[in-house]
Amino acid sequence: MAEDIPQYDEHNLPIGNSTFRFACHSQVSCFTFCCKNVDLTLYPYDIIRLKKSLRLDSEQFVRDHTFLVKGDNLFFPEMKLKLLENEAKSCPFLSQAGCTVYSDRPSACRTYPLERGVMGVEGKKCGEEVYFLTKHSYCKGHDEEDTTDVKSWVRSQKLLEYNAMNSLWAEIDFLFRQNPWKGEGVGGEKQQLAFMVCYNIDGFRRFCLEHKLLNQFMLAKDFKNRIKKEDSELQKFGFEWLKYVLTGRSSLVRG
Repeated sequence: MAEDIPQYDEHNLPIGNSTFRFACHSQVSCFTFCCKNVDLTLYPYDIIRLKKSLRLDSEQFVRDHTFLVKGDNLFFPEMKLKLLENEAKSCPFLSQAGCTVYSDRPSACRTYPLERGVMGVEGKKCGEEVYFLTKHSYCKGHDEEDTTDVKSWVRSQKLLEYNAMNSLWAEIDFLFRQNPWKGEGVGGEKQQLAFMVCYNIDGFRRFCLEHKLLNQFMLAKDFKNRIKKEDSELQKFGFEWLKYVLTGRSSLVRG
C-alpha cells in the first residue's frame, strides 16, 4: 500500500528537503492523460471522501465504482477504482473540463508527483514520513516553471487529513498482514467486519446503531459527538474497535 516504503529507481527518487518543478493545469499538453488507463488503489478515507462528494451510500459506491484484487497483503483485499469501459479506459469522474470530484480526489491523485511512505509501521504507531518524486515520461508538468517543496506541496494539495487517516490505515493494514483471522476461512465473520469498517462506513454506522456499539465503551463526550457527525471520526473509532476485536489490545476501554 502507499504507506509502505516505495521501491525507487531513476523514475522514483527520494526527494528529502529538495525543491522540485511541477505544475498541473488545463494548459499543460498532457492534461488528464494520467486520468486514463490508471491503476488506482483506493484507501478507506478515499472512499469516505468520494462517496460523500457523489452523495452515495458507501455500499453503493463500492459496488458501482470499485473492484477487489489480491495485493501484496495476502490476508486482506486491495480496493481498486473501476474505470470506464471505453477505448481510453477513463476515470469515471473525468470530464472534458477535468476532474469532477477534484476537491475530494483520492490520495494518490492529490499527492502526485510525490509518493508518500512511512518508516517503521509496526502496528502501533507510524514513524517518519518519506517522500519520493515520481516521474512519468508522458507527464509534462515537470517541465513547468513552478518550483515547490514537499511541505508546500502537501499544504497546497490539502493532504494533511488524508495523510493522518492513511497513517491510521497503515497500522490496520499491518495488523491484517499478521492474519488475525487465521482458521476462520475465507470471508469469515471477522473479515467481513474488517471489510465493513474499512470500505463501507455507512454500513458500519448502521451496525453501530443496531448493536449500540458506542455505548459499550468509555468514550470522551466530544469524541462521541464527532463520531455521530463525521465519517472520518467513526472510522478512527472503527480502527480501534478492530484492534480490540482482533487482538484484545486497543485504546478502547469497555464501559
